[in-house]
Amino acid sequence: MADLRGFLKELEKSNELIRVRNPVSIKFEAAAVLKKFDQGPAVLFEKIKEGATPVVANVCGTRERICKALNVRVEALHAKIIDASLHPVRPKVVKDGPVKEILEKPKLTKLPILTHYEKDAGPYITSAIVAANSPDGKCENVSIHRLLVLDDSHLAIRLVPRHLYQLHEMAKKRGKPLDVAIAISLHPAISLAATSSVPMGISEYAIANAFMHGELRLTRCEHVNAYAPTDAELVLEGRINPNREVLEGPMPDILGTYDITRKQPVIDLVGVMRRRNFIYQALLPAGQEHQLLMGLAREAKIWDAVRHVVPVVGGVSLTSGGCGWLHAIISIKKQSEGDGKNALMAAFAAHPSLKHAIVVDMDIDVFNMKDVEWAIATRFHGDEDLLVIRNVRGSSLDPSSDQERELTTKVGIDATRPLHKPAEKFKRARIPESQNVKEVLKKLDRKLVS
Repeated sequence: MADLRGFLKELEKSNELIRVRNPVSIKFEAAAVLKKFDQGPAVLFEKIKEGATPVVANVCGTRERICKALNVRVEALHAKIIDASLHPVRPKVVKDGPVKEILEKPKLTKLPILTHYEKDAGPYITSAIVAANSPDGKCENVSIHRLLVLDDSHLAIRLVPRHLYQLHEMAKKRGKPLDVAIAISLHPAISLAATSSVPMGISEYAIANAFMHGELRLTRCEHVNAYAPTDAELVLEGRINPNREVLEGPMPDILGTYDITRKQPVIDLVGVMRRRNFIYQALLPAGQEHQLLMGLAREAKIWDAVRHVVPVVGGVSLTSGGCGWLHAIISIKKQSEGDGKNALMAAFAAHPSLKHAIVVDMDIDVFNMKDVEWAIATRFHGDEDLLVIRNVRGSSLDPSSDQERELTTKVGIDATRPLHKPAEKFKRARIPESQNVKEVLKKLDRKLVS
């Protein structure tokens, strides 16, 4: 199950995939359906008004589906991500694969690329990974970037100052373009790995291969010096132009607000590799899938950082209400007063974009906001348990912050119980359940379902 198709079969078996058989348009209509099913099943559009290629989306729309793809329990996901980052496994490179069934010239207007929101600058590729080698060949980077369609053979790429941006700058100083492989429709492990926050020089392909227990295979592109997964459905071969930039945007970011328009580099496409009957994968910007893919690696970093200052860490959740980016809930086993604030500071250091964080005890479910609010109501005192840090680096996406200087105020809430009071005072009352009551409830549940 090293490709998207195999994973979709698994989802269909477990009733986690729905098929949309009525024709929909790639302009707004598909996105409107995806918005309706956000946090729900994966969606396969069998008929697209503008062409014959099917479109799938929301593949990584729940935490449980991502865990299914990685064959890991939800509670062990963060450890799995950290372990793969620390022990990457370089994939094997082969000459051929399913993605090379058809080799052709680029024609982007023939692809079912979605236009999502009413003020979008145009159709955007949102689920692709972009792979590139440094000009000296010493390192490889694989990351996810939004790609605006300009015409049949040109894309504008949003580059934030991270690793691909650095590789582009290296090539630009030499006056040369940067070769890239833009792979679309992939196994979820590859998409998740592409969002990993690892040092420059560690290939995210190797992290994906660690997730996939050595099953990942790469192949060299036909026209550019870059590598792509052999089981991808579609690969666009291109070069980031060192001399051309265009206005890119507007487009919604992870917060659901429109990012600003700015000048960004252009990719000149030179070839296409694809399967004969390929499936195009889309991703709804600002949807749950977007939030999970961006946020899970940061959750893992928070989990790893906090466990170095507090011996036992339970769960970490970048909440949906915080757009999977700005708000974190962390549960710990508190052993001494001050552990809560230490955990908060570690979390802010691990994820610089984090704006608000809440630390709770292990009896609180970090995925249940009613539970979290109860902890704040019963265990938090504003004059003692509030941490406020002013004028620190925050998210450039936050419209309430100083976006030019990327400065914000961070707030931490220590909602752990005070240790100087008896633990019994903070336990919720429970009703004992006899075997008879359990059987009665089971019957009632069956009646409700039927």
